[in-house]
Amino acid sequence: MSEAPKPTIRVDKWLWQARFFKTRTLAAKVVTAGKVRVNTVAISKPSRTIGVGDVLTFAQGKDVRVIRLLALGERRGPAPEARALYDDLSPPAPSTPKAPRHPGHDRVGRPTKRDRRAFDRLEGGNSGD
Repeated sequence: MSEAPKPTIRVDKWLWQARFFKTRTLAAKVVTAGKVRVNTVAISKPSRTIGVGDVLTFAQGKDVRVIRLLALGERRGPAPEARALYDDLSPPAPSTPKAPRHPGHDRVGRPTKRDRRAFDRLEGGNSGD
């Protein structure tokens, strides 16, 4: 018995449906520029077909995304529906640093008017008072 062919979809259409790019044209431009890999092989044709289980690697802004396809999708639906189409294998983003602390303060944030005046006295500046 012959095995049924695996259903596929164009890579530019899937990237658009999964909401990685705002327009299908923009997704096609990224693929044409050779910035998308399918299973570690660089592609340059938006008509390249992909199927469930394929792994896509591409740049999105300053991040590199690594995505495994879970479903092909029927349409460009809402975000929760689009999120169900893939499994994100990208490394987690680095945590953002905390706000700097003002020296001599137990709290975080902007110094008070009193702190500013004390700092100006230490620096020998004239705060206009």
